[in-house]
Amino acid sequence: MLIIMRILGIDPGLATIGWGVIESDAYRPKAVAYGSIITPAKTDTEKRLDMIYSELSAIIREHKPEEMAVEELFWNTNQTTGIRVAEARGVILLCGERHGLKISEYTPLQVKQSVVGYGRAEKKQVITMVTMLLNLSAPPKPDDTADALAIAVCHSFSGASRIAQYYNKN
Repeated sequence: MLIIMRILGIDPGLATIGWGVIESDAYRPKAVAYGSIITPAKTDTEKRLDMIYSELSAIIREHKPEEMAVEELFWNTNQTTGIRVAEARGVILLCGERHGLKISEYTPLQVKQSVVGYGRAEKKQVITMVTMLLNLSAPPKPDDTADALAIAVCHSFSGASRIAQYYNKN
């Protein structure tokens, strides 16, 4: 019996949140839908967080993923930006939890290793591999969207996914 799982990948942010929904049987991932949530820069943080929750909820209701894969934060040198992104990431995790999704988290190194085969791969290499693996006609834009699809693909290849758990028990 072939198990197919629908996965929502998320590249967290406050200004731009990349998202991508794939279906996978652990061998052949296929893009279902993808895009980005954009929040206006001059808007209060709490309003931006509410926008993220609302738009992500709509994406989940429309595409009905079973699991959500989220990139862990890569701490940059600007602490204010890092805190805001962490707040947005918290809202994203809460949204997934409220919608009953199984949530897994991956570091950028794990995503690159899974998708490209090299943990220190350049962004361009990740985008190229995502485009090839998902048989897309053009690279996903913006880069945050490509990253979200890479995170979903990483999860589909991971032992943490329901697909791998099914195949590993037989």
